[in-house]
Amino acid sequence: MANDKLGRPSKERKALLRGQVSTLLWNGKIETTLAKAKATARVAEKIITLAINSYEDTIKVVKEVKGADGKKVKKEVLNDGPKKLAARRKIMGYVYDLQEQRKEKESKETFKARIEGINHPIIEKIFNVYAPKYAQRAKEAGVGGGYTRVIKLGARRGDATEMAVVELV
Repeated sequence: MANDKLGRPSKERKALLRGQVSTLLWNGKIETTLAKAKATARVAEKIITLAINSYEDTIKVVKEVKGADGKKVKKEVLNDGPKKLAARRKIMGYVYDLQEQRKEKESKETFKARIEGINHPIIEKIFNVYAPKYAQRAKEAGVGGGYTRVIKLGARRGDATEMAVVELV
């Protein structure tokens, strides 16, 4: 399994894994073949570990911003530290940039207010939701890793391929 090529050329295999990992991190669960599920889980674990190891690295910076009345106002802002910035860029280079979708019966105004200031929602979700959650879990259990779960579903009707569900624990 360490040298599994999923029956595709490297370019296609990498694109497939990028898409599956992005979808897994966005939705929390995907259904696919067993081989793809295991490969996706491996990559997702590495991305989450990278986020966990760097999500607390922030620096407070004072910036001058124009206020509503046009005067310059000093404002304290949290910026990413060098470790978090490097991790963020590495994850952004791998994960597809999925965008937030408008919910059913949600007005344009509430949707715009909800996504205001968020340029890369999947990256924000990884660093603001998953990293703190799994870091806390690792602290309590005293174990790192194990962020994904692969559950076998049985053979697919038609070609009898072993199917599985990958989900974030």
